[in-house]
Amino acid sequence: MKIIDLSKPIQYNKSDPWFMKVRIKHKSHKKTGLLLRFLGLPKKLFPEGFMGWADDTIKQMGVHATTHLDAPWHYSPTVNGARSKTIDEIPLEWCYADGLVIDMKHKEDFDPITIQDIQGFLEKEKLSLKKDMIVLIKTGRDIYNGTKDFPDKGTGMSAAATEWLIDQGIKVMGIDSWGWDLPLKYLIKKAKETNNSELFWEAHLVGQRKEYCHIEQLVNLDELPTKGFKVAVFPLKIVGASAAPARVVAII
Repeated sequence: MKIIDLSKPIQYNKSDPWFMKVRIKHKSHKKTGLLLRFLGLPKKLFPEGFMGWADDTIKQMGVHATTHLDAPWHYSPTVNGARSKTIDEIPLEWCYADGLVIDMKHKEDFDPITIQDIQGFLEKEKLSLKKDMIVLIKTGRDIYNGTKDFPDKGTGMSAAATEWLIDQGIKVMGIDSWGWDLPLKYLIKKAKETNNSELFWEAHLVGQRKEYCHIEQLVNLDELPTKGFKVAVFPLKIVGASAAPARVVAII
């Protein structure tokens, strides 16, 4: 068995935009040792070789700041008229399944991934989708991870392609770009230029009518075969949240 990590490191990175900044305070063994002495345990009673325990505090980290699973609640408060699930309500059965990689590295920045793109790849590779698979879209844009360009470059899923995957029985899908749609600033620009109110966040908003989850900011998809592996994507159980960081792994 081989396990491949598909999750980016959670750490401070000065190149991240302000809305992605992660800040973690690391507390040394010595510092907690001082706390123990304050609580009444004299140093002479410390076990041999013991200085205290290391500890860490996450000072700042948005639930969408790193590799994460988006819940339906992120897209809309309702799905087809019913209340959307928050991340703690996602069935764990959705989070472990056979995986499939769809290679879209050839797509240019700002050129959306279409139904025809996905169907063409599946036909060329003689692949088929199975209900409840976890489908991973490989764009190669994880090379920008940790740079200021990461949110602003890349391809992304169209609404039609997202809906088509859901209609094939796919509940969880993921991508190695910053987001599931085309880059946010580009979508804002194009919506204003075209006066098209249906353009912005079109793939996410499929979730207003059909229930699904997607993973964003994956890494290392190049290390995976196209098929023949399991994906595990278990999010932190943050009550009421729109998403949660997840340690996403592929098991071959």
